[in-house]
Amino acid sequence: MADSKLLVPELTEAETIGPETARFEELLLQASKELQQAQTTRPESTQIQPQPGFCIKTNSSEGKVFINICHSPSIPPPADVTEDELLQMLEEDHAGFRIPMSLGEPHAELDAKGQGCTAYDVAVNSDFYRRMQNSDFLRELVVTIAREGLEDKYRLQLNPEWRILKNRPFLGSISQQNIRSQQRPRIQELGNLPTPGYRAAETGPEKPHLNLWLEAPDLLLAEIDLPKLDGAMGLSLELGENRLVMGGPQQLYHLDACIPLRINADESKAAFHRKRKQLMVAMPLLSVPS
Repeated sequence: MADSKLLVPELTEAETIGPETARFEELLLQASKELQQAQTTRPESTQIQPQPGFCIKTNSSEGKVFINICHSPSIPPPADVTEDELLQMLEEDHAGFRIPMSLGEPHAELDAKGQGCTAYDVAVNSDFYRRMQNSDFLRELVVTIAREGLEDKYRLQLNPEWRILKNRPFLGSISQQNIRSQQRPRIQELGNLPTPGYRAAETGPEKPHLNLWLEAPDLLLAEIDLPKLDGAMGLSLELGENRLVMGGPQQLYHLDACIPLRINADESKAAFHRKRKQLMVAMPLLSVPS
């Protein structure tokens, strides 16, 4: 594992380890400004008109439920991983992979027999939808995530058994949806990652909160919340090809996380943001062998 450089974005207060790399200084400064702006600016929304895809039928305690799986190019795509990589992540219980989707409001409809039912519209990225059409695995995964998302959002209990309607891409009408238009530029949230093999005792180091963003196809950014620290003094950070290990001074923090992408540890850089009390890490990605 290779040590990364700790660099404070306020350059007059720099605490550095290793050689400086101008590109990543700029990326870290830019990412810091974008993250701060995202927290202080009220997200604006824009209307989209999802396109029909396919419709599934299930039920709840209140009756029949139909879910229209739709798509729109305005929905961001998920991380570009192969099915084998995704399957391995799921088997190893990695919760970091997320499929961005827009969950629409319930609307009352009539089924083929003229009986009342409830329909929901769920939209995913159009390119990802086309990929999903050729994969039973991805289609079933999307339906599962959509069903669980609707259950969480609307406090439902849906039957896990479902079937796709034949020759009927949607039920009722597909309404426009509002999505956030002022998201972090070109940044896709991957979510929180597990910490395999490390379990802190009640009196031991605290496991900090970790978030990852894919800033570009070849660059991964991370932020680690360290509210107990005022600077980078005493922090240790090690990066492997698919692993991030961080230790805090006086054993305040410890993080050992698997990263679902191949990291170029030698070219990675890190910065501690004093005001936000966060460690930000820029990790270029290794190209996938052809």
